[in-house]
Amino acid sequence: MKKFINWFLNPPVTGPSIILIIRLMTGSVFFWEGILKFVYVNQGVGRFTKLGFAFPEITAHIIAVGEIIGGLLLILGLFTRIVAFYFIIQMTVAILITKITLYLGTSPLPAPPAPPKSGIWAVLHEIRSDFAHIATCLFLLVGGAGWRSLDYIISASKKVASKKIRNSNINYSLGTMSNQMP
Repeated sequence: MKKFINWFLNPPVTGPSIILIIRLMTGSVFFWEGILKFVYVNQGVGRFTKLGFAFPEITAHIIAVGEIIGGLLLILGLFTRIVAFYFIIQMTVAILITKITLYLGTSPLPAPPAPPKSGIWAVLHEIRSDFAHIATCLFLLVGGAGWRSLDYIISASKKVASKKIRNSNINYSLGTMSNQMP
Protein backbone atom coordinates (compact mmCIF):
# COMPACT_ATOMS: atom_id res chain seq x y z
CA MET A 1 0.00 0.00 0.00
CA LYS A 2 2.86 2.34 0.84
CA LYS A 3 4.38 1.70 -2.58
CA PHE A 4 1.06 2.59 -4.27
CA ILE A 5 0.70 5.80 -2.26
CA ASN A 6 4.29 6.73 -3.13
CA TRP A 7 3.57 6.04 -6.83
CA PHE A 8 0.38 8.08 -6.62
CA LEU A 9 1.95 11.09 -4.90
CA ASN A 10 5.21 11.14 -6.87
CA PRO A 11 4.27 11.17 -10.55
CA PRO A 12 6.85 11.17 -13.30
CA VAL A 13 7.65 14.71 -14.34
CA THR A 14 10.19 14.18 -17.08
CA GLY A 15 7.72 13.47 -19.88
CA PRO A 16 7.81 15.45 -23.11
CA SER A 17 6.61 19.04 -23.07
CA ILE A 18 3.81 18.07 -25.49
CA ILE A 19 1.95 16.74 -22.42
CA LEU A 20 1.15 20.39 -21.78
CA ILE A 21 -1.30 20.31 -24.71
CA ILE A 22 -3.20 17.38 -23.22
CA ARG A 23 -3.28 19.08 -19.82
CA LEU A 24 -4.55 22.32 -21.38
CA MET A 25 -7.25 20.56 -23.39
CA THR A 26 -8.49 18.32 -20.58
CA GLY A 27 -8.19 20.95 -17.86
CA SER A 28 -9.91 23.63 -19.94
CA VAL A 29 -12.91 21.43 -20.76
CA PHE A 30 -13.41 20.45 -17.11
CA PHE A 31 -12.93 24.07 -16.05
CA TRP A 32 -15.56 25.53 -18.37
CA GLU A 33 -17.97 22.62 -17.85
CA GLY A 34 -17.77 23.33 -14.12
CA ILE A 35 -18.59 26.99 -14.71
CA LEU A 36 -21.49 26.02 -17.00
CA LYS A 37 -23.05 24.02 -14.16
CA PHE A 38 -23.41 27.30 -12.24
CA VAL A 39 -24.38 29.50 -15.19
CA TYR A 40 -27.01 27.25 -16.82
CA VAL A 41 -29.43 25.46 -14.52
CA ASN A 42 -30.12 22.75 -17.12
CA GLN A 43 -26.42 21.79 -17.00
CA GLY A 44 -26.17 21.75 -13.21
CA VAL A 45 -29.01 21.50 -10.72
CA GLY A 46 -31.63 20.82 -13.41
CA ARG A 47 -29.65 17.92 -14.86
CA PHE A 48 -28.97 16.38 -11.45
CA THR A 49 -32.68 16.76 -10.56
CA LYS A 50 -33.75 14.96 -13.77
CA LEU A 51 -31.26 12.18 -13.03
CA GLY A 52 -32.89 11.64 -9.64
CA PHE A 53 -30.10 12.66 -7.28
CA ALA A 54 -31.31 12.97 -3.68
CA PHE A 55 -29.64 16.37 -3.14
CA PRO A 56 -29.30 17.74 -6.68
CA GLU A 57 -28.29 21.28 -5.72
CA ILE A 58 -25.54 20.20 -3.34
CA THR A 59 -24.34 17.46 -5.71
CA ALA A 60 -24.29 19.77 -8.74
CA HIS A 61 -22.34 22.42 -6.86
CA ILE A 62 -19.81 19.94 -5.44
CA ILE A 63 -19.22 18.45 -8.89
CA ALA A 64 -18.99 21.92 -10.46
CA VAL A 65 -16.46 23.16 -7.90
CA GLY A 66 -14.46 19.94 -8.34
CA GLU A 67 -14.41 20.47 -12.11
CA ILE A 68 -13.36 24.12 -11.81
CA ILE A 69 -10.58 23.49 -9.27
CA GLY A 70 -9.51 20.21 -10.88
CA GLY A 71 -9.47 21.79 -14.33
CA LEU A 72 -7.23 24.60 -13.11
CA LEU A 73 -4.94 22.11 -11.36
CA LEU A 74 -4.58 20.09 -14.58
CA ILE A 75 -3.82 23.24 -16.56
CA LEU A 76 -1.11 24.15 -14.04
CA GLY A 77 0.15 20.58 -13.80
CA LEU A 78 -0.30 20.44 -10.03
CA PHE A 79 -1.40 17.23 -8.26
CA THR A 80 -1.93 15.82 -11.75
CA ARG A 81 -2.26 12.17 -10.78
CA ILE A 82 -4.70 12.88 -7.97
CA VAL A 83 -6.87 15.10 -10.17
CA ALA A 84 -6.75 12.67 -13.10
CA PHE A 85 -7.83 9.83 -10.80
CA TYR A 86 -10.70 11.94 -9.44
CA PHE A 87 -11.89 12.77 -12.97
CA ILE A 88 -11.65 9.13 -14.10
CA ILE A 89 -13.95 8.16 -11.22
CA GLN A 90 -16.29 11.08 -11.92
CA MET A 91 -16.57 10.32 -15.64
CA THR A 92 -17.09 6.60 -15.03
CA VAL A 93 -19.94 7.36 -12.63
CA ALA A 94 -21.40 9.86 -15.12
CA ILE A 95 -21.36 7.23 -17.86
CA LEU A 96 -22.98 4.62 -15.63
CA ILE A 97 -25.69 7.02 -14.49
CA THR A 98 -26.57 8.57 -17.85
CA LYS A 99 -25.69 6.10 -20.58
CA ILE A 100 -27.28 2.89 -19.28
CA THR A 101 -30.71 4.54 -19.32
CA LEU A 102 -29.95 5.92 -22.78
CA TYR A 103 -29.15 2.40 -23.94
CA LEU A 104 -32.42 1.14 -22.50
CA GLY A 105 -34.38 4.08 -23.94
CA THR A 106 -35.51 5.21 -20.47
CA SER A 107 -33.24 8.23 -19.96
CA PRO A 108 -34.85 11.13 -18.10
CA LEU A 109 -32.61 13.46 -20.12
CA PRO A 110 -33.62 14.71 -23.56
CA ALA A 111 -32.99 12.20 -26.34
CA PRO A 112 -30.14 12.85 -28.77
CA PRO A 113 -31.21 15.35 -31.46
CA ALA A 114 -30.74 12.89 -34.33
CA PRO A 115 -31.04 9.13 -34.71
CA PRO A 116 -30.06 6.87 -33.14
CA LYS A 117 -32.08 7.85 -30.09
CA SER A 118 -31.45 4.73 -27.98
CA GLY A 119 -29.43 1.53 -28.01
CA ILE A 120 -25.73 0.86 -28.38
CA TRP A 121 -25.14 3.28 -31.28
CA ALA A 122 -26.77 6.14 -29.36
CA VAL A 123 -24.59 5.33 -26.35
CA LEU A 124 -21.41 5.16 -28.45
CA HIS A 125 -22.26 8.48 -30.07
CA GLU A 126 -23.12 10.22 -26.81
CA ILE A 127 -20.17 8.74 -24.90
CA ARG A 128 -17.48 10.20 -27.18
CA SER A 129 -16.74 13.19 -24.95
CA ASP A 130 -16.75 11.08 -21.76
CA PHE A 131 -14.46 8.55 -23.42
CA ALA A 132 -12.03 11.28 -24.48
CA HIS A 133 -11.96 12.64 -20.93
CA ILE A 134 -11.26 9.24 -19.43
CA ALA A 135 -8.54 8.51 -22.01
CA THR A 136 -6.72 11.80 -21.44
CA CYS A 137 -7.00 11.46 -17.67
CA LEU A 138 -5.62 7.90 -17.88
CA PHE A 139 -2.72 9.26 -19.91
CA LEU A 140 -2.02 11.92 -17.27
CA LEU A 141 -2.46 9.42 -14.43
CA VAL A 142 0.19 7.13 -15.91
CA GLY A 143 2.44 9.66 -17.67
CA GLY A 144 2.35 12.50 -15.16
CA ALA A 145 2.30 16.21 -15.88
CA GLY A 146 5.59 16.51 -17.79
CA TRP A 147 8.38 18.92 -17.08
CA ARG A 148 6.35 22.05 -17.89
CA SER A 149 4.29 21.77 -14.72
CA LEU A 150 4.12 22.73 -11.09
CA ASP A 151 4.49 19.02 -10.27
CA TYR A 152 7.94 19.22 -11.94
CA ILE A 153 8.91 22.35 -10.00
CA ILE A 154 7.86 20.74 -6.71
CA SER A 155 9.69 17.51 -7.58
CA ALA A 156 12.83 19.39 -8.57
CA SER A 157 12.77 21.48 -5.36
CA LYS A 158 12.37 18.29 -3.27
CA LYS A 159 15.42 16.79 -5.01
CA VAL A 160 17.48 19.92 -4.39
CA ALA A 161 16.44 19.98 -0.73
CA SER A 162 17.18 16.27 -0.37
CA LYS A 163 20.60 16.73 -1.97
CA LYS A 164 21.39 19.64 0.39
CA ILE A 165 20.40 17.54 3.40
CA ARG A 166 22.54 14.62 2.19
CA ASN A 167 25.49 16.93 1.54
CA SER A 168 25.16 18.58 4.94
CA ASN A 169 25.04 15.13 6.59
CA ILE A 170 28.16 14.08 4.66
CA ASN A 171 29.94 17.31 5.58
CA TYR A 172 28.90 16.87 9.21
CA SER A 173 30.11 13.30 9.34
CA LEU A 174 33.34 14.23 7.56
CA GLY A 175 33.84 17.10 9.97
CA THR A 176 33.21 14.79 12.92
CA MET A 177 35.62 12.26 11.53
CA SER A 178 38.36 14.85 10.94
CA ASN A 179 37.95 16.14 14.50
CA GLN A 180 38.53 12.61 15.82
CA MET A 181 41.65 11.92 13.74
CA PRO A 182 44.98 12.25 15.58
